[in-house]
Amino acid sequence: MYEPKTKETDDSVIEFIEAVENPKKRQDAYRLLEIFEETSGYPAKMWGPSIVGFGSYHYVYATGHEGDAPLVGFSPRKAKTALYFATGDDERSKLLEKFGKHTSGKSCVYINKTEDIDVSVLKELIVQSIAFLQKLYPPTP
Repeated sequence: MYEPKTKETDDSVIEFIEAVENPKKRQDAYRLLEIFEETSGYPAKMWGPSIVGFGSYHYVYATGHEGDAPLVGFSPRKAKTALYFATGDDERSKLLEKFGKHTSGKSCVYINKTEDIDVSVLKELIVQSIAFLQKLYPPTP
């Protein structure tokens, strides 16, 4: 049976951010922490060893594969900072057009630094992603 690698942990988000070697990346991580917490309304939690996630949802695919994941999150990596948003929504594509300097992967949006992006659009992406995932995977009471 498949066991997801990225699970919520009790590790300290602050200790993780403090361990980021590059001072600029560490500063950006604190700024993202504040923006994501304020905008999402969820406290930051570590997911696996390197993702700071906010909120969570339980997914079940048609294949029967299921698990839990953060609604949104970020990871300050050596090369670029990865931002995690839901995929599969046209609204995300429209927002990314106004976002600023970034590259996109399947589920990640990569930035070099927060000065390269429009923070108001980042907030819209956070809200849009949470709404999309909660509609797709409604929270259970």
